Amino acid sequence: MDSLTQIVLGAAVGEAILGKKAGNKAMLYGAIAGTIPDLDVFASYFTDTVSALAIHRGFTHSIVFSLLFAPILAWIVSRYETFKNFKSWFWLFFWSFVTHPILDAHTTWGTQLFWPFDLRLAFKTIFVIDPLYTLPFLVFLILAMRQKRTSEKRRFYNKMGLIISTSYLILTFLLKWMAFIQFESALKTQNIDYLEIDTRPSPLNTILWSVNVQTEDAYLLGNYSFFDTQPIPFESYTKNHELLGDLVENESVKRMIAISEGWYTINKKDDTLYFNDLRFGLLSLAPKSENFVFKYRLDIDASGKVTFNEAPKDSRDGKKLLTELWQRIKGN
Repeated sequence: MDSLTQIVLGAAVGEAILGKKAGNKAMLYGAIAGTIPDLDVFASYFTDTVSALAIHRGFTHSIVFSLLFAPILAWIVSRYETFKNFKSWFWLFFWSFVTHPILDAHTTWGTQLFWPFDLRLAFKTIFVIDPLYTLPFLVFLILAMRQKRTSEKRRFYNKMGLIISTSYLILTFLLKWMAFIQFESALKTQNIDYLEIDTRPSPLNTILWSVNVQTEDAYLLGNYSFFDTQPIPFESYTKNHELLGDLVENESVKRMIAISEGWYTINKKDDTLYFNDLRFGLLSLAPKSENFVFKYRLDIDASGKVTFNEAPKDSRDGKKLLTELWQRIKGN
């Protein structure tokens, strides 16, 4: 999830564990701990694109990380804070750490919560930024923050924020299932044979859902809004995996295929290959758009080394997509 959401979650967890004894400092340390797992993004400055993608939401988003670093920070803080109970600080940092990847596990990218095991949890029930999750949570956190440390209202407001946000998170599973049923029904009605189906919410909401459908030679992409009245249209994108040729045996290429979980297409333009990660969809709802959210250019040097470089995005595409999403949410 986005940084603001993780700050709010961490602060609320800190308050729930130690707010009565440490007051707003519990929120502060919880908020800090809630952002620490995302420091893995700095890996992109020190390594190649593929390695950075593999690292992201890996070790720092695991239970192992929480168990290793919670006692270290608890020891440091308990040395200089007025409230010096190590055990209490440990639980604050541990739960602030571990709730971060648990929340991220509900997004499309997912997390390696059980690192070092090669298992990425990705429930794909909520977009990385969802105002319906974050804003009510934030309001209750601010209300709690304004109360005295020992106030019953403070605990009530914080508890309500946690309950409402968690309830919404649970609701997204039901919404995902309802959307899945519609996609499955549409495929059956249109006599489309498929190998695999993958659903996810569209940006900023859980009303409009997107689907990737794998067939023998292509992927079908479609959208469904709970306000739709017309059949669901699917756009076909040829896999073109054969364009990789011998590169399919290259270690970097194999790692990228694994990272994309096999949901990718290959395009060739001016003798240059492009790798499109389909898990995150398109930057446009226009028919037959090739403007994928994550598109990588394959550069090959004289020694045969393959480097993936993300294709630049145009900020205007994002603004246009928001307008298109708003119209599409209202139904087809």
